[in-house]
Order: sequence, then C-alpha cells, then structure tokens
Amino acid sequence: MPARVAIVIPTCNRAGLLGQLLATLARQTYPIDRVIVVDNGSTDDSRAIATRAGAQLIPLAVNAGFAVAVNRGLEEAAGVEWIGILNNDVTLAPDWLAQIMAKLEPGDSWFATGKLLDARAPERMEGSFDAVCRGGCAWRCGHGRLDSPLWNQPRTIQLAPFTAAVFRAGLFQRVGHLDERFESYLEDVDFGLRCAEAGLGGLYVPDAIAYHQGSATLGQWHPDTVRKIARNQLLLVAKHYPPNWILHYGWAVFIAQTLWGFIALRHGTLPSYIAGKVQGLQQFRATRGKHSASLPAILEHSEQEIREIQHLTGFDLYWRLYFALTRFTLT
Repeated sequence: MPARVAIVIPTCNRAGLLGQLLATLARQTYPIDRVIVVDNGSTDDSRAIATRAGAQLIPLAVNAGFAVAVNRGLEEAAGVEWIGILNNDVTLAPDWLAQIMAKLEPGDSWFATGKLLDARAPERMEGSFDAVCRGGCAWRCGHGRLDSPLWNQPRTIQLAPFTAAVFRAGLFQRVGHLDERFESYLEDVDFGLRCAEAGLGGLYVPDAIAYHQGSATLGQWHPDTVRKIARNQLLLVAKHYPPNWILHYGWAVFIAQTLWGFIALRHGTLPSYIAGKVQGLQQFRATRGKHSASLPAILEHSEQEIREIQHLTGFDLYWRLYFALTRFTLT
C-alpha cells in the first residue's frame, strides 16, 4: 500500500503559477493524501484557486516569510509518513513523486530531491541539490548549465533545496522545523546543515523532473531578496561555525561574502547587500548556536562538490576567484 504523502506549498501571489502547480499535482501517478497551501497574505486570486483545486488552505494575514509558511504547513501535515515541499513556481512531470518515492520508500534515506530544469529554457538546469562553501555561501549545483548525462547520475546528498523535495515526516522531529529567523532564502541550507550534523542524509533522484521559474515572487535581484540573502549568509556562520571560526574560516567567509557583494553591485543592489550585512552583524550574537564537531568535514565535502562540478562544467567567475583566493586557508 502506498505511503501517505502530504504536499505543502508556501505561496504569495502569482496565482497563475500556483494554478499550474496544482494542476500538475492532480496528474501525479503516485497518490497524494492531501495538498496544503499556506498563503502568505496574497492580494490576488491565489486563495480562490487553491480552494477550487481542493487544497487545504491556511491563510496568513501578512507575508511572514517562507520559513513561517512551511512550518505552518508542517504543523497541519500530522499523520502522514512523508511530506513534500514545493515552491509555487514549480511544475512537475507526472511521475515526479512516483520516481522519488520509488527510491525513498525501500531505503533509509531521510529526504530526496530531483532534477530541476529551467521552465523558460528546459534544455538548461535550474539546479539539483545544494552545496555550501566554507565561506557560508551556497550554490544550487548545476544552475545555468546545459542538461547533460552528468545530471542523470543518482547520488547521496547533504542539502536538498526546498524548491521541490520530499522528506520523512519524522525528520522534522529529529532536527526541528525551519528557522524562522531566516525568513526566506538559505533557510533550507541551514536545515540541510542540521541534517548533516545529525548524520541524516538524502538522495538526488535525476529521474524525478520538475520545472522551476526561479525567484518568481520578487525576482532574483530584488532589493529585499539581496538583503535577506546577505543577512542570512552571516546567520549561517553565526549558527553553525565554532567559537574560533575567524581563525579557521574567517578568510573564506570574507572572500565568499565580499565576492557576492560585487555581484550585488553589478546588479545595482549594493545598498541592499550592505543593509543585509549590517542586519546580520546585529543578529550575529543572538543567532549563535551549538557547534557540531562534524561541521569541518561537512563543509569540506560540500565545498569539494562545488569545486568538482565547477571543474567538470566550467568555472563561474565567482567560484574561480573564490577558490583561487582561498586556496591556502586553514580548515
């Protein structure tokens, strides 16, 4: 008998995209126990579309952020064995869930994600799994690359993007829900690091195909997006890195996050980047967490994934500079 799966969709406006996603969920070949739409204060027809599609609607008065919306959905998903989390700008191949469950159910992995193709240019990858460098900056592996046999290889992973992924319900009891201090952006990287620190890994299932618009709600370089990412890069360091992090990781953090600031400058959002760093520094002490002895190995493995994939597919300028400038830093 199929396992019970609930789907949680945090959303804010973009009713048309939500309708497309709900339509592809209705066509899934694997049965879905229920669909939960958590609406972050939409001002369009998102709530009506969710209701007409038969989804359970949780209306929030304001946009409280991605993490809050996901957590409210998790609370409502009690009683199922698996929980899928999907962005509102995703559409799914009919067998997306079936492909993931075929790999998850027989094994002991805790989560899985599939291949994300660019909805605007399906020959290109929008991403796969996530990786994070010692400098506290993350990469959606494969982003912008042409789809190729490289991305058809199943593998174990540490970090699953909450763009389109399935998790054991019990995982959230083991490591907790999303950290709402992150609001939106990198909250899934924080969650993945907590999973890795607890020794709980996942799978990349390339036969599970989804199509992603990417940053459809605000836009990739919207000032608010840049501010939150810049802040949350520092919060990742604050929460996970050891007390002596400056000695072992300070140069890598400086280089990674400064280089990201130059990208923000190129996109005309440097003031938002600076505002985010100021907020991150203000919240740094309050966000400090308990250091895990396994973190160095986790970061080394994740950074090596970035290096290897960049080498195989061609280095982005950002990563070429990062690796050149941090080559001799301590670990």
